[in-house]
Formats: sequence, C-alpha cells, structure tokens
Amino acid sequence: MSLEILHEPDDRLRVKSVEISLDDLRSEETQTLIDEMFVEMRNANGVGLAAPQVGVNKRIIVVDEGKGAREYINPRITAKSFRKFDFEEGCLSVPGVWGFVHRYRSVTVKALDRHGKKVTVKGSGLLSVIFQHEIDHLDGVLFIDKVEQFTNPPRL
Repeated sequence: MSLEILHEPDDRLRVKSVEISLDDLRSEETQTLIDEMFVEMRNANGVGLAAPQVGVNKRIIVVDEGKGAREYINPRITAKSFRKFDFEEGCLSVPGVWGFVHRYRSVTVKALDRHGKKVTVKGSGLLSVIFQHEIDHLDGVLFIDKVEQFTNPPRL
C-alpha cells in the first residue's frame, strides 16, 4: 500500500468518516494503514494526518507534536477549555496556505489505540490544535473553512 496525500478541492476530503469496529481495527489492512500514515506524515514534515487525507474514509488520526507519534482511533473531543486562542495553521491537504484559526486552548480526547485499548489524552497548545484540526478532517471540515485571517492568500 502506498499512500498519497489528497489536496483540496478533492471531494473525498469533504466526506464524513465512519467509525472503525474492533475487528476492522485488528485487521492487517488497518494496521498497515496506520503504519503507512506515520511514514507519510513524517515524509511530509507534518505533525498530524487523518485517514481521509489519504483517501480512506475511516476515523483514524496520527499525531506527533514532538513527543513521539501516536495513533488515535475513533477519536472524539469530550471536554474543551473555556478559553480559546488564535493559532496559525497550515495543512498537508492545502499546501502553501496558512491562516489563523480560533481554537480551544485545551481539549480532552478519548479514543482507542491501535490495539483497541481505550486512551484519554488532555492536550493543550499545539497538541490541542492538532487534535481539533485532525478531528475536523474526520468530519469533512478543512482548516480553510474556519480561517479568520489568511496569512497568505489561497490559490485554490
């Protein structure tokens, strides 16, 4: 399996992803997908990657904010901080475009790891932004839909 990152305006980026069953998660195909998503994220110098960005309509994200890469299966935000902040974001699926997005300063995410074990992570700052950005991808939402101010004009 060789992955390729999709770019806006590919319609597959706008489809809501489906939850993964434990049987599907344990399949060789899904385990290989997770491994290859890590490789693709690193090769593209990204800090996060969602399965829809590589054309797979499953609720899988991989994240590496600099403390080691982790996978999150069927992630959902279960708590959000009251405070928000503006964060300059880019996206591997919208190359060359940057803009400020108003995000929660911290979020709590519940998900499964690749072995089906439940995990709960509280992320703040960059990690919070990565979670919100990648979970948006799972819902067919791109950061450009939420940008309050572009720091360079999009050429879509």
